[in-house]
Amino acid sequence: MSFTRGSGTGRTGTPGGGRIGMPGRAAHPGRVPVDPAIGQALRMLSLTRRGFLRTMGVGGGAALLAACGIGGNGSSAPTARATTPAATGGDLSGELNFSNWPFYIDTSEEDETEHQTLLDFQEEYGVTVNYFEDINSNDEYFGRVRNQLANGEDIGRDIIVLTDWMAGRLIRLGWAEELDHSRIPNFANLREALQSPSFDPERAYSLPWQSGLTGIGYNPEATGRELTSINDLFDEELAGRVTFLSEMRDTMGLIMASMEIDPLDHAFADYERAIQRLQGAVDDGQVRQFTGNEYTTDLAAGNIAAAIAWSGDIIQLQFDNPDLQFVVPDEGALLWSDNMLIPANAQNKANAETFMDFVYRPAIAAQIAAWVNYITPVDGAQEAMEDVDPELVAFDLIFPPDEMLAGTFDFKQLDEEEEEEYQNLFQGVIGA
Repeated sequence: MSFTRGSGTGRTGTPGGGRIGMPGRAAHPGRVPVDPAIGQALRMLSLTRRGFLRTMGVGGGAALLAACGIGGNGSSAPTARATTPAATGGDLSGELNFSNWPFYIDTSEEDETEHQTLLDFQEEYGVTVNYFEDINSNDEYFGRVRNQLANGEDIGRDIIVLTDWMAGRLIRLGWAEELDHSRIPNFANLREALQSPSFDPERAYSLPWQSGLTGIGYNPEATGRELTSINDLFDEELAGRVTFLSEMRDTMGLIMASMEIDPLDHAFADYERAIQRLQGAVDDGQVRQFTGNEYTTDLAAGNIAAAIAWSGDIIQLQFDNPDLQFVVPDEGALLWSDNMLIPANAQNKANAETFMDFVYRPAIAAQIAAWVNYITPVDGAQEAMEDVDPELVAFDLIFPPDEMLAGTFDFKQLDEEEEEEYQNLFQGVIGA
């Protein structure tokens, strides 16, 4: 097959989403909407070995939650402010209001409740960063801010991080500021494979925060053989021991690829054929259940043999069980990103663009990647990782080689009507 490769696509909702680590981010994109407290608890599990062990050293569940930033401004919701023109130049001052998924940034070695990258930025530029871990689902966050954005109001945030498909939705609606690339010279460090996603081909409005892959996670001892294809998950020998993701783009993208249907360029009838294949697998008892990140628990415990999985989750599980495998299927893997956007009418646009430039410095990108363990979008970060955590330099799911990214694909951008049609069919099959 020759699908369009290397463009970011989105999980339908998840920080937890496909990462390189321990049981991952709360299913985000289309991540499945989850209760914020549950979402934060799940995201808590996506810390790296370093972050997890240090945090556990704080002692006790309450301390762990505090160390991860739950509570305080982490639960704040966007609030409207008087609309004024976005900043376009001049010296930096004032503040930066930044909304992100929980547990998606590095923490300070001296104080687990602080974030080193934010401290470094504040020290260098004199800008006060107000950091909010208040995105637990793309859909849920969109629902909270859509009326303000539609009314031309400032939502009280200067940077928000959303998955590809939702980032594309904001861009289509005119609710994202165009980036001034002259303020972001380190834009040149953006990995080539992420430079032209279908939802923002010129990266005029977005920059990836972190990326991940959706492919196959499995336990060779449980399967008794190597898995290389999505079609292997339909093998009757694995009946009842396989889970698929409750994220439409992840599951249906891989199923369509297994049927030689291009997920990026297909007709609705092709999608319907893929839905029929999924329905047959459900009817036959092939699929044990549809999950967010909770598949990691069953895979680690041996309750299932294989899953459609996010790369970061499997790498985290490998720290405890190195026999577990993540595979880019023969048909390719879905490549998605969570992206930084500046919401329309943001009050501190220049500060936001300068911060984007700051985190695209290879040394800063490596500092972040060493804690969150997702694919870093920044060229040069792998070399910089030598000074941060040499053990992570060779992890190809944090620093995938070009040939691995060449075997990835995007999912078709859907308009509002198509989104409803696609989701209704999918939700009808998975029983949501």
